[in-house]
Amino acid sequence: MSYLVLARKSRPQTFDQVVGQRPVVQTLRNSILRDRVAHAILFSGVRGVGKTTLARIMAKAINCSAESENRPCDACPSCKEIRSGASLDLYEIDGASNRGIQEIRELKEKIRFLPTSSPYKVIIIDEVHMLTTEAFNALLKTLEEPPAHVYFMFATTEIHKIPITILSRCQQYELKRVETKELYAHFEKLAKGEGFNFEPAALSLIVRESGGSVRDGLSLLDQMFSFGDTTISVADVSEVLGLVDREVLTALTKGLLEGDKTAVFQAVHTVFNFGLDNKRFLEDLLAQFRNLLLCKIDGCSPLLDIPKDELIAFQEIASSYTSETIHLKLSLLMQLADVLKQSSQPRLALEIAFLKIIEATNVVPLSSLLGHLQEIMPGLPATSTMQAQAVPLQEAPPKKKTELPPVSTNNQRGSRDSSTPVAQRSPTKQPPPRQNTTSTGEAPPLPPEPEDLRPSPGPVKGHGTKDPKRDWAEFLEFIKADTVWMATNLERADSISHKVAGEILITFSDGLNCSLLQQKDNQQLLTKFACDFFKKPLKVKVIVPDIDNTLDESGVDSPQKKRQQLLNEQMVMIATEIFNGQVGAVRLTSDSRKR
Repeated sequence: MSYLVLARKSRPQTFDQVVGQRPVVQTLRNSILRDRVAHAILFSGVRGVGKTTLARIMAKAINCSAESENRPCDACPSCKEIRSGASLDLYEIDGASNRGIQEIRELKEKIRFLPTSSPYKVIIIDEVHMLTTEAFNALLKTLEEPPAHVYFMFATTEIHKIPITILSRCQQYELKRVETKELYAHFEKLAKGEGFNFEPAALSLIVRESGGSVRDGLSLLDQMFSFGDTTISVADVSEVLGLVDREVLTALTKGLLEGDKTAVFQAVHTVFNFGLDNKRFLEDLLAQFRNLLLCKIDGCSPLLDIPKDELIAFQEIASSYTSETIHLKLSLLMQLADVLKQSSQPRLALEIAFLKIIEATNVVPLSSLLGHLQEIMPGLPATSTMQAQAVPLQEAPPKKKTELPPVSTNNQRGSRDSSTPVAQRSPTKQPPPRQNTTSTGEAPPLPPEPEDLRPSPGPVKGHGTKDPKRDWAEFLEFIKADTVWMATNLERADSISHKVAGEILITFSDGLNCSLLQQKDNQQLLTKFACDFFKKPLKVKVIVPDIDNTLDESGVDSPQKKRQQLLNEQMVMIATEIFNGQVGAVRLTSDSRKR
């Protein structure tokens, strides 16, 4: 007789021999004991979990002549005939080969006759979802009102393809994947019965590769029985099944987490020299990081269907890293899976992606940088970059000292028209001098400084309350103690004025310097600061003049607009962002003025 594979040799013949599926088995047993067997039963589930096996056991139990408690006994004549495949009252049909309406008509003709040797006729249709729509329709009436001597048993892996009219006439049983512990115990028992000893890690590897399918695992066991000696190791299983060694995967996982580039590249070299499938290798690596992530989440460790020793190893590795780090690297590996499908050089794609994953932990989030900046800015010297940033972006840096015209005294006497330069550090200090150049290639002379930007005189005696004109520098220091960036932006303003009672106007010539201040929430915060500092109700407005239509006498854009356009160039903005800098001045050449 030819060799009988382990999957057929060890097929369960009674309910006691079924691996897993405890709820389904218990329900079927009780239906036999209580004589409540449905005339049509549908078993569904993934491959190799026992759908057809349970259908055959039910056929034996229905026709078994033993007592109800022991059915099927697997010893009476009916049970022996069904086990050997010689029963004339059991019709087992492959739905993929007999899927047409003609085959269903022939089946209906056969079931009209009474059974020959057994109490009932049993019809088993495997992969029933393969039947055509016409075949299902021909079966409907018979399935709804079958003869008293007929039972139907259906099995399918794709229950969604079965018409709802068929499903509603069947009693459905969904079979689950067999758990790891039950598979391990079952395979260990079969291996010892065949005279083979597996290392625990080797048998765990076979259990994992079976994916909850008993038949798949038995096929792998059969393959290992043909390969090695009586003792089978992890290396033997990895070599025969073409799997990545667990040590290589563990070394690669640690290398990606620790940033060890040498270990990562050595692992990739080992994988490619072994000739392993890239897709399968990446699936195993993704499973490693998924296990680590679940180990970091409270209460999720029981979700891992892996041996206890592997679970302990994953928990030890995960304890050294945050869940955010593991999640980030897992997300990057998921992106690598899509890239690898289309890459013509998979090894290079893997190595580049692994380097990216290693460097991912060195990237500091922008929120963290802003938080550190907020902490260190108050401690910087008063003569640092704060004063440099106060120089308007449209002007060239000063080269020599110049005298400012005297300030009119009209602004000192009871007038509401008051303004002060934002850059001055105290009421008596003057802003940085300006430099007007006329040489070729440099900016043309700028217009005279507006009255609002001229420095104000010292404090006026007799004023007990704070005034926006007199105490602007102190107001900036007040804001800086709470919100550094807002004070820095206000120092870039071109002028402030207090012409209308209860209102402060802050003017910017460059909208880039006040984009944040123009936001509604920030304007409300600025108004609150003003009310708290000046001790009276005030409303603060941020104004940016519209220079889009500013033209010179010849109809060409004005130099101010040209400077603004250059500042808004995408490359300029990208450069300042990359190098964390700012534009100190914009100079127009003779060629740029003509354009």
